[in-house]
This record gives sequence, C-alpha cells and structure tokens, in this order.
Amino acid sequence: MSLNIIVLAKQVPDTRNVGKDAMKEDGTINRAALPAIFNPEDLNALEQALRLKDANPGSTVTLLTMGLPRASEIIREAIYRGADAGIVLTDRALGGADTLATSYSLAQAVKKIGNYDIILGGRQAIDGDTAQVGPQIAEKLGIPQVTYAEEILDLKDGFVTVKRRLEHGVETVKAPLPCVVTVNGSAADCRPRNARRVMKYKYAVSPTEKNALSDDMKAFVEQRPYLQLQEWGAAFVEADPEQIGLAGSPTKVKTVENVVFTAKESRRLENNDAQIEELIKELITNHTIG
Repeated sequence: MSLNIIVLAKQVPDTRNVGKDAMKEDGTINRAALPAIFNPEDLNALEQALRLKDANPGSTVTLLTMGLPRASEIIREAIYRGADAGIVLTDRALGGADTLATSYSLAQAVKKIGNYDIILGGRQAIDGDTAQVGPQIAEKLGIPQVTYAEEILDLKDGFVTVKRRLEHGVETVKAPLPCVVTVNGSAADCRPRNARRVMKYKYAVSPTEKNALSDDMKAFVEQRPYLQLQEWGAAFVEADPEQIGLAGSPTKVKTVENVVFTAKESRRLENNDAQIEELIKELITNHTIG
C-alpha cells in the first residue's frame, strides 16, 4: 500500500540565541534578525513519516512549510533525511499571522496538494508553544486528528493506530484516514542525513534562491527538475485575503517589553575554606539551596 504523506514543518528562531532585536515594534517576531533552525518536534514528525514510507513501498513524503523564502533550508534538510519533495508557502500577505491565520493558509495549501492519506506535524513550535496549528488544520479540512502522538504503531485498512504520550500515562487510539497526527518530542529522534542524498540534492533551490545564482548554476538546476523546490503564494492556494496574515489574525500583541536580568548584589570571596563554608551556610539558611 503506497501512501501520500504530508509533513507540516516550520523554520523557527533559535531560542537559545534571542537578542534585543528579536521583536518588531508591532509585536511580531523579527525572523530576519534571528538564527533559524528546523523546529525540533517537526523532526520527530518527519521520522514517523519516513518510517511509514519505509514500511509502505512507493509512498511519498512531501514537506509543507510556511514562512520566509529562506524556509527552503528545512526542505533541503528533510530531503537529505529521506523526504521526496517540498513546498514553501511564502507571501508578504501571509506575514504576521497568528495560529488561526496560519492554519487557514496551510489548510488551503493542503487542499491545493490534493491527494493525501495522512498529515503529520510536530505538537508545537518552540517560537509560539501553542500546539494549536495542527488541530486547527484538521478542523478546517474536516478530518479526524490525533494529538500527542509518540509512535505510529500500524496503518492498514484505512485506519492508523497511534500510541499517545499523555501527562499521566500512555493511550493507544485508532483513527480513520485521512487524518492529522501531531507528534511529541518524546517520539523517536529523526534519522541523520543520508550522505548520498546530500550529494544529490545539495544544489536544490527555490525560485527565489535560483534568481540569485549565476547563469551557469541556473542552467545546471533547470536541467535537473529534482533540484527545483516549489514556492506557492497566497493567490496560488486561493486564500481569502481577509483570513491571512495580520488581517486574519484576531490575536494582537499589546506591548513588548525587553527584560534584562542583572545581579542585585555581589560578593567577592577570598581563596579560603572559611569564607566558602560561611557562604554555603548562608545560602542554606535563606533556602537559596538545599
């Protein structure tokens, strides 16, 4: 049984390197100023998709991401690990979207892709931590959803069996296809890059990236269709302008405040055991430690 699998993924700011320019004045994230990474739980979802592909010969895995044109970086990363193709949904009109507008835009893109059996994505993204987009996409598509998935146990006869990791235990559920499955970070880590795939697809580019290439490299890419990643805009997926971007986002950021942690006081110790012992006793007494 061959499957058409869609993996929803997001390129997110590396929250380990957030600086003073992380937010714009309107309260949206300044993504251009931050280092970007593959959202961790989306990699867990990709691994589940690749396992389904391995178990069902002839299956395809398509990565769908919404963001800036540079989000094609995570499509290449997914292809290096075993995905077959990818689409970047990118448009200035999509900028500033909250979860409602994001899920609408992605649902429109899924409808444009058409034939699919299962949609997988991470439970949540580290830049928002809402865990809302996956379930909202399922609602907009009118299909079942399974959240907090840790492992896909089986897929046959039009049903998928999923092990869910919940706060107080584990649950096994069965859902009809097509459906949306969101995957926890406790699921299996994604497999590493495949060296042969890296060599084959390292020059894969989106249309925006291709425009910046030399004429020789453009000709090289154009002669190899497998190196041409897709970019879709809001009009291409027939998105309603009133339901995308800031216009379609009822969530508004009222204020943004930068908080800088500074030491209230400091103490310099001499290099002797008595002062160190005295400090430890003081910290235990005021319950800082112990």
